[in-house]
Parts: sequence; structure tokens; C-alpha cells
Amino acid sequence: MQELGNTQFFKVEVEKEISVNDVIAEVYNAMTEKGYNPVNQIVGYIMSGDPTYITSYKGARSLVMKVERDELVEELLKTYIDANGWS
Repeated sequence: MQELGNTQFFKVEVEKEISVNDVIAEVYNAMTEKGYNPVNQIVGYIMSGDPTYITSYKGARSLVMKVERDELVEELLKTYIDANGWS
């Protein structure tokens, strides 16, 4: 039985912040390793919101659900625009 006069300590581990770009890279790599077409699967997820389009391998599904789908689209579009030299 615990002593009621003592204060208990509880420590919450702070999750490491990860960029949207890193999320996309990790999800892409996990999908590729599992033999999926990552472009098709990521598009399916973005369009439908159904996380089952993303493999749970290496925590990819949990990871992709930590960012909003519009953030994924924004990052992909910014990267595409940069890659084509458009301003």
C-alpha cells in the first residue's frame, strides 16, 4: 500500500518533432521495402483519409497520421515547384 502523504511523480516523455518532409520520406521507404507502390498508396491515403492505404511496417501508418493530409499535399506541391525551378 502506498503512503498517502507522499507525492507521486509522473514523467511524460516528449515526442521528437518530425518534419512533414521526413514523414513522407519514412513512409515512402517503408512502403517501398514492403513492395508497395508508394505513390499510389500515399495518393490513396491523401484522397480518402483511410490510413489502411499506408503499411504499419516500421510505424509508417502511425507516423503519417501525425500530420494533416493537407500538410502532406502542401509539402509535396512545394517540393514539386522547387524541383521545377518555379517561383
